[in-house]
Amino acid sequence: MANAYKILGQSAPSATTNTDVYTVPGSTETVISTIVIANRGASAGSFRLAFRPDGAGIANTHYVAYDVAIAANDSTTLTLGVTLNAADVVTAYASSADMTVSIFGTEIS
Repeated sequence: MANAYKILGQSAPSATTNTDVYTVPGSTETVISTIVIANRGASAGSFRLAFRPDGAGIANTHYVAYDVAIAANDSTTLTLGVTLNAADVVTAYASSADMTVSIFGTEIS
């Protein structure tokens, strides 16, 4: 098995829209080490983060963060160690278009 340490996904989601930031490729497992959410705006905002098994439709049980506040021009770092299987999806939602989501980890294939 080969390990690839990398930026798994980056996105600047549209305001109030669920956005898929990373989908685990086929025949691959992934370990997410860190997710950074940055608020680039001059106003406070909030974000949601969900892990959807096998690409399932978003449900309340998928959220690991929900309407978490971020001050203006600030960021939040989540150190997770989350393990995902092929076709699992990381979905983000931001209260404004001034948020950036970056996911870092390892793909194992």
